Amino acid sequence: MNIILLGAPGAGKGTQAEIISELLKIPTISTGDIIREALKNGTEMGLKAKSFIDKGHLVPDEVVIGIVTQRLNQDDCKSGFILDGFPRTVAQAEALDNSDVKIDYVIDIEVDDELIYKRMSGRRICEKCNKTFNINTDKKPKVEGKCDFCAGALIQRMDDNADTVKERLKVYYNQTHVLKEYYDKRGIRVAIDGTKPLKEITADVLKVLRVEI
Repeated sequence: MNIILLGAPGAGKGTQAEIISELLKIPTISTGDIIREALKNGTEMGLKAKSFIDKGHLVPDEVVIGIVTQRLNQDDCKSGFILDGFPRTVAQAEALDNSDVKIDYVIDIEVDDELIYKRMSGRRICEKCNKTFNINTDKKPKVEGKCDFCAGALIQRMDDNADTVKERLKVYYNQTHVLKEYYDKRGIRVAIDGTKPLKEITADVLKVLRVEI
């Protein structure tokens, strides 16, 4: 099963990706994680992407398309995958359509901007294992500032501060929001109310995917 998770930054795509990935035993392909790893390692691609990410801008299509295509060709994607954060532009969506990849579902998690600001300002990432928590939602860590899984320190990413969130939403509406119509024309987009409690959102997503737990 090949799935795209669509929605504005902070809509909760990452959380749903973790849950679906565990249930279906398929990998989540997050361009954000791939690029942040490149930043951490100081690779050529990471250095090229840094100025865009720090300002909340999108990394150029040619860079993103290349790394995603390479990732989807790996063996662990043969039984399916979840794309989180890709595509973000029509050009990226068209490049995916022009490849040999068939998308089964586009799950669009819809959340209003006010709730997005609240969620993103409270988001914390474990610097060791990259697990995600949120001090403003029901995903709070058991111990403040520490990861539930590895006890690593929880940090706020630079792209989750207020100014960058505002810029990221602006970019989303200018370049990514149009993908709703793009996938509606293909009849594979399903809108999910992302303002519900986490368990209800997950139940709605799994119902669309026809997955029972």
